[in-house]
Amino acid sequence: MPELKNVTVIGLGYIGLPTAALIASRGMQVVGVDTKEHVVRTVGSGAIHISEPDLDGLVSKVVSSGALTTSAKPEPADVFIIAVPTPIDHENRPDLSHVDAAVESILDILAPDNLVILESTSPIGTTESIARKIGERRPDLHVGTNGKEGGAVHVAYCPERVLPGRILTELINNDRCIGGITPACTRLAQRFYKMFVRGACVATTARAAELVKLTENAFRDTNIAFANELSLICDRFDINVWEVIDIANRHPRVNVLRPGPGVGGHCIAVDPWFIIDSAPDLARVMRTSREVNNSKTKKIIECAEALIDDHPYANVACCGLTFKANVDDLRESPAMDIALHLAAKYGPRIKVVEPNLRQLPSQLAEYRVDFMDIDEALRSCEIAILLVDHDEFKMVPLADRRHLDVIDTRGIWQDMPART
Repeated sequence: MPELKNVTVIGLGYIGLPTAALIASRGMQVVGVDTKEHVVRTVGSGAIHISEPDLDGLVSKVVSSGALTTSAKPEPADVFIIAVPTPIDHENRPDLSHVDAAVESILDILAPDNLVILESTSPIGTTESIARKIGERRPDLHVGTNGKEGGAVHVAYCPERVLPGRILTELINNDRCIGGITPACTRLAQRFYKMFVRGACVATTARAAELVKLTENAFRDTNIAFANELSLICDRFDINVWEVIDIANRHPRVNVLRPGPGVGGHCIAVDPWFIIDSAPDLARVMRTSREVNNSKTKKIIECAEALIDDHPYANVACCGLTFKANVDDLRESPAMDIALHLAAKYGPRIKVVEPNLRQLPSQLAEYRVDFMDIDEALRSCEIAILLVDHDEFKMVPLADRRHLDVIDTRGIWQDMPART
């Protein structure tokens, strides 16, 4: 069996860096690769460029021990993990340019018995495309054994499925879905992941594994869309959506999620489009769910504008910018979109509160808005747009916010009249 001692991780973002650090902590030699010079330099010094509990200590430890090093280019290894971004373009189509570049960067250094693993969320068939590219560019190699002797490279897909704020814990404990191009590829990838994963390593095909990842997030997006659509219906009939959901969920087989200002994060707001793009004639519910969740963001903007226009001299606190509570991640954040829109229209009247960021994002800075903590915002503002349910906001007593006109998109200030 091939040795799996040296690992190259391509992409040192929210998934790649924790994965590289965790593998290095298990006694393997890891090289972390990124195209961004500041990322290579930061991680190479033992520091981190993202916020994730306990990651700083782990990275510092494995860098100090020499188990994790960084580079701008891939180096020969036994295992190559591709963990690069897969965004959507302006037409909501998958952009695989980062995956393509990562594959190109390793083609010349691949060797027999190497294992290539794609972890990036990808459309159905992406892993097979990687295998074909390897075969076309490296005719001296073949994918899987397939009864052939020598020259075998193993290619598999294993999507990440972790929650920001719990990444290290979930990398270890969550089950993994592993799909190889051939059964031999799957078995070797399983053996690799079992070296640092306590959860089950479930075997399937590459195509099925790709769709499993997309299914998980499309399912969640659809359930959120139901809640967001329900909130709009409740608004029309002047019904408290939070009360409706709380009572409906007393039914033993009902679990309605809570609405919000839209859907954010790199996964849920993006992944359904991969399925929609692959089967546009069939993915009708998924497309509608994406449209509902995007339209909820526009509805919140309309409600906020109406309230602000009714109070022409009031200052406005936009409470929260991140895509979910208690993280610093702004990717695809509807809260950020809302704050940007209001800042562009109302300028210095907008005050931004985001306890998980150290400074105002550059996109907002050009509109001359103030960045302040929640206590200062409560003192200086007459309107609050509650966009993210951070713990700091949940702890604000009614007495400190009774004077505010509030649009509460998260239902955490239910003890006062709120618009959803």
